[in-house]
Amino acid sequence: MTKKIDVEVPTLLDKLVTDLTPLLSSNPLIIGIHTGGSWLAEILHQRLAISEPCGSLDISFYRDDFSRIGLNPKVKASHLPEDISDRHILLVDDVLQTGRTIRAAMNEIFDYGRPASIHLCVLVERNGRELPIQADYCGMKVNLSPDQQVKLSGPDNMSLSIGDNKS
Repeated sequence: MTKKIDVEVPTLLDKLVTDLTPLLSSNPLIIGIHTGGSWLAEILHQRLAISEPCGSLDISFYRDDFSRIGLNPKVKASHLPEDISDRHILLVDDVLQTGRTIRAAMNEIFDYGRPASIHLCVLVERNGRELPIQADYCGMKVNLSPDQQVKLSGPDNMSLSIGDNKS
């Protein structure tokens, strides 16, 4: 049994803001993946003082396991500018594990246009990759056993815990 660990989210956000500051010269459009990624994107958007509105994606219909899990009853609308062609995108999610969520998000983004680039920013990158996707910006990296999980709670008083699935 692994002990549950609580991680200081503000410290990870400070690191990400510092790492992302040089990217601001390309005037990126920040897009968060529903739900944890959207919370983080909003915080980063505010702390980086980006004037253009923050975008959000609900990738439910783009998942490759959609036929296995069935219709998600809590599907939310995605909110992006009509055309993102030739824009630099900062895609934000809470946890990167298999890479499948990011693949689905990129598929949806390309339905809106062809961006100049997509940079991936995650709060936590963990082992378990199934697709060749990696974060460009990461708050922390962890190696966990299959029975462990990373859980972000929020959006107010955001907290991150790492521990057993049963915790």
